[in-house]
Amino acid sequence: MEYFGLWGLSGQFVTGCRDRTTGAEEGQCRMQRRRIPLFTSEGVRDAEVTVHPFAAGDGLGLTLTRYRRPSAAGTAPADAVLLVHGLTTSSDMFVMPEHEDLTSYLLDHGYPDVWALDHRMSNRFPYDLAAHRFTLDDVALHDFPTAFAEIRAHIGPAARLHVIAHCLGGVTFAMSLAAGLVTGVTSAVVNSSALVLRPPRWSRCKLRVVPGLTEYVLGLPYLNPAWPQDARFTRGRMIARLVSLCHPECREPACHMVSAMWGSGRPALYDHALMSPVTHERVADLFGATGVHYYRHIRAIVRAGRAVKYRPGDPAYRDLPDDYLEAAAGLTTPLLLTTGEHNHVMADSNPACQRELATRAPGLSRLHVFPGYGHQDVFMGKDSARDIFPHLTAFLDEHAG
Repeated sequence: MEYFGLWGLSGQFVTGCRDRTTGAEEGQCRMQRRRIPLFTSEGVRDAEVTVHPFAAGDGLGLTLTRYRRPSAAGTAPADAVLLVHGLTTSSDMFVMPEHEDLTSYLLDHGYPDVWALDHRMSNRFPYDLAAHRFTLDDVALHDFPTAFAEIRAHIGPAARLHVIAHCLGGVTFAMSLAAGLVTGVTSAVVNSSALVLRPPRWSRCKLRVVPGLTEYVLGLPYLNPAWPQDARFTRGRMIARLVSLCHPECREPACHMVSAMWGSGRPALYDHALMSPVTHERVADLFGATGVHYYRHIRAIVRAGRAVKYRPGDPAYRDLPDDYLEAAAGLTTPLLLTTGEHNHVMADSNPACQRELATRAPGLSRLHVFPGYGHQDVFMGKDSARDIFPHLTAFLDEHAG
C-alpha cells in the first residue's frame, strides 16, 4: 500500500492511499488544513509587524517586512538587522512557528528592530514562474540599493544596520557591497557563500546541463519543488516521480525535488535529523519555483572562480565591477562568513572566500564553521536557536551599541 498527499487549491492537504499493484485508490480522502499557513508571521511573538512594499531600481515590486518591539525608553532602537533569504526561499525561512526562529531570537536578544527582505528571488513573487533573464547582477544592482534606502527612510541615517544573509542572497548582497552600491552597513554575517562559489562536482554538472534541458528540451520555464502536487501525467508531476526514484532517503517528494535542484546528496540541503518533521512536511511551501537563468550566472561565477559580472560591457550594468572579488579590496564592513561542516550545496565556498578576502582586505573578515550542520539547516534547523544563533548575535554584539 502506498500513501500519497497533495495540497488542494483551497489550501487543504489531501491524503489517501493507493494499492501499488493496481493503482486503485482506497478509502475516502481526508482533508487536512496546513499546520502552518503560507506567509505567516505567527512564529514572531509580541512584535509590531508592518509590511513595506517598494520598487527595485528597474521597477520590479519588492517587499520588506518589519518586526519591531518598542524600546524601554520609547526611543528608536540604535541597531536594526536586515535578514536576506536565498534563491527559491523567502523571508519565511526566518519566521518558523514550529520552533524558535531567527527573527524571534534577535528580538529576544537585544535587537528589537528586525527587517526581512523579499527580493526578486523570493518564492512569494511570480517572477520565477517565467523564463525570465534576471541574473545575480540584477539583484545586486537594483534590489539592495533601494531596499537599504527604504530601511534608512524609517530608521534614520544614524542607526546602526547589520545584515544576516544566506546563500545567493548573501552572494548578491556581497556583490552590491563590493560594488559600493550599499553603504553604512555596520556588520554582516554571510552564510554558505559570498564572493566565491565552489559547489560539489555533481552540482557543477547540473549547472552545465539543467538550464538548456529545462527551457529548450522540456519546454519548462522553471523548476518547482511543488511539481509532485500537480495533476497526473503533467510534465512536472512525471519529472518529480522520476526524481523520487533516485531519492529513497525519505517519503517527501518535495524534499527530493529540492535536492535535485540544488546541491549533491540525499538530501542535499540539510540533514533530516536536524529538521523538525513539521518543516520537512512543508518543504514545498518554504522552497519555491525558480527560473533557471540564475543557474547560468552561477555557472559563469564557478568557471571564473570568483563573483563576476554576467555581461561585461553591457552599459546597463556599468555601475557594477566586472570582478567583484577584486573590488572587495575596498570593503570596510566587518564580515563573518559562516557555513555548515557538511555543506552539500556550496561546499567550501566560504572558507575559500575568507582566504581570498584575507589577502585583499586584511583583518576585515573571519570564518566560522558549524559542526554537524549543512546548508539550509543552519537557519531552519529545529535546534538552530541553540547551536547557531548565539554565534550570529555574538558577532553583531561586537559592533552594536
